[in-house]
Amino acid sequence: MRIKNSFVGLIFFISSQIFAQNSKEVLFTIDNKPYYSDEFTRIYKKNLDLVKDDSQKDLNQYLDLFIGYKLKVNKAYKLGLQENQKYQSELSSYRNQLSKNYVNDSKVTSKLIEEAYSRNLKEIRASHILLSMDENIKGADTLAFYNRALEIKKRIEKGESFEEVAQKESQDPSVRENKGDLGYFTAFRMVYPFESAAYKTPLGKISNPVRTRFGYHIIKVTDIRDNRGEVSVAHIMLMKPQENTAEAIDKVKQNIDDIYTKIQQGESFEALAAQFSDDKSTASKGGQLQRFSSGQLSSEEFEKVAFGLKDAGEISKPFQSQFGWHIVKLIEKYPVQSLDQMKNELESKIKRDERSIIITNSLAKKLKSKYTFETNQKEYQNAEKLVNDAIYSQTWEMPAKKEDLSGSIAVVNKTKKIPTSEFISYIHAQQKNKLTTKPIKKLVTELYDSWKEEQLITYYNDNLENEFPEFKYIMDEYRDGLLLFDLMEKEIWDKSKTDTLGLQDFYTQHKDSYKWKKRYDVDILSSTDEKMITEAKKYLTKGKSLDFIKEKLNKEGKVAIMVKSGLFEEDFDALKKIPVLQEGINPITKDANYYFLVKVNKIKPVEYKTLNECKSKVINDYQQFLESTWVDNLKKEFTIQVNNLVFEKVKAELNK
Repeated sequence: MRIKNSFVGLIFFISSQIFAQNSKEVLFTIDNKPYYSDEFTRIYKKNLDLVKDDSQKDLNQYLDLFIGYKLKVNKAYKLGLQENQKYQSELSSYRNQLSKNYVNDSKVTSKLIEEAYSRNLKEIRASHILLSMDENIKGADTLAFYNRALEIKKRIEKGESFEEVAQKESQDPSVRENKGDLGYFTAFRMVYPFESAAYKTPLGKISNPVRTRFGYHIIKVTDIRDNRGEVSVAHIMLMKPQENTAEAIDKVKQNIDDIYTKIQQGESFEALAAQFSDDKSTASKGGQLQRFSSGQLSSEEFEKVAFGLKDAGEISKPFQSQFGWHIVKLIEKYPVQSLDQMKNELESKIKRDERSIIITNSLAKKLKSKYTFETNQKEYQNAEKLVNDAIYSQTWEMPAKKEDLSGSIAVVNKTKKIPTSEFISYIHAQQKNKLTTKPIKKLVTELYDSWKEEQLITYYNDNLENEFPEFKYIMDEYRDGLLLFDLMEKEIWDKSKTDTLGLQDFYTQHKDSYKWKKRYDVDILSSTDEKMITEAKKYLTKGKSLDFIKEKLNKEGKVAIMVKSGLFEEDFDALKKIPVLQEGINPITKDANYYFLVKVNKIKPVEYKTLNECKSKVINDYQQFLESTWVDNLKKEFTIQVNNLVFEKVKAELNK
């Protein structure tokens, strides 16, 4: 879904802005299906500042692109891609996600944002004891668990060690390793009820039993510290060897120690990262990572070292994480941002958190005032009579006779009738929650009230397109974009991968585009010490091995010579700095603070790449070729009629 969502988002730069209302006339038709001027104008305005290609700002060019887009969508419908279950599921999933932006209560949300920010200023360290319990157990049935939790709390208050009791009583599987210690956390790192209890418990004290969806917890707060904010660092990483042998591990460890020694000798951290770091995503940037906060990385050891550095430019000693060996350089520390700066981020997190239930409940209360909800008392009483004591043992069955469920129990906003069967189905589904409220009439009342809230929110959600025009626009664009993705996958991407004959033919016709540059099989020796590189050249001239040279020159804990070997094209970093390369040992060259000595073992001339050697590039080029001819074919398949008078009006309006 990530790739697909990115693709769809790029089509028309979907946003949730309030769109201007434009006049609506038929701009063009495709097989007599109308497309209107207001949609064209709205999308053009929305994209105007975002497109990089000035040709796409030209209205005639943009209309052609727009028609091409709509042709592809029509082709998708013609092929029936809209009936695909996967497509329908993804569209529904996207709508559900988008609708969360509208199912909101701004006042409640603001209070939750302020609370989250206040908590985020501190990092809590806590331990806990968990008594696991099914999250659906309610009412009196929870009393036994609560009382047991109270007894455990009293044992600790009388002097028993929290850690020892945790190991004996806690049902958290991690307790064997951590004795209940959860480490440091801030807002949103734990489930909301647990977080609230932890932040409300004084330092060194133990909370009363607190209920979460996992069960009852007893929480001990062991430390409170200021939030450390975020940190920006660079690192040099050597990955763990694939062969997990002592020899391979020692070699990597020696290499990281050699790199650290060169840093201590004054060599550039960034240059060494570029040359030797195995983290290819950061090596070209001097090893710099995106900034992060406590708990954000998967390596606690890495965070500990990073936050432990104090001054910008400070460099750690080599250390090991679960991923390999690292050397870290502090770039900058960032204190916690202000409330205004964090507001949008906090709101987004709240909508994904258990806090959203608070917002939903508040919304349901407002919708009771916004919409009418009329109950058919006769149907309600019939439904009530159908429920019996079997519901308490989760064995109650819905009536077999359909006539008992044929009416409508409620009408929402005088437009939507809800069948009695839906309420009965809701009751049947809820019995798995081990309902305990008695008598039956009271239980049915409770269930009806909660069901009513759900129905009001469902009605509101189902009508978002009518309530908010921008929601409708976004959904229309996403719906078409999702279809276009599936169409491209079917007609272009899959074809380019499976059409072996077409791919081979395309490669043959464009073979000149797929050539190796002149390549060199080389050993590249580098050093910041001219004397050392000169000595290395003498040894190399005498036929000494690279290992011999490193052993002779890298002495007394100093790394004087580093070596990189392989087959490289002529524009490779170190090679392109040498004016003339010949087989054998080449003259020493200098670039910035480094001296380079290159031994060329073999020179491979310019030659064609085989299809296998460049297959991914050929597939990509073949895809672009197929797509470039695709729209022309679609224009022949469908009948297009442009209303030029309307288009001239649109151009006049947009050019004002």
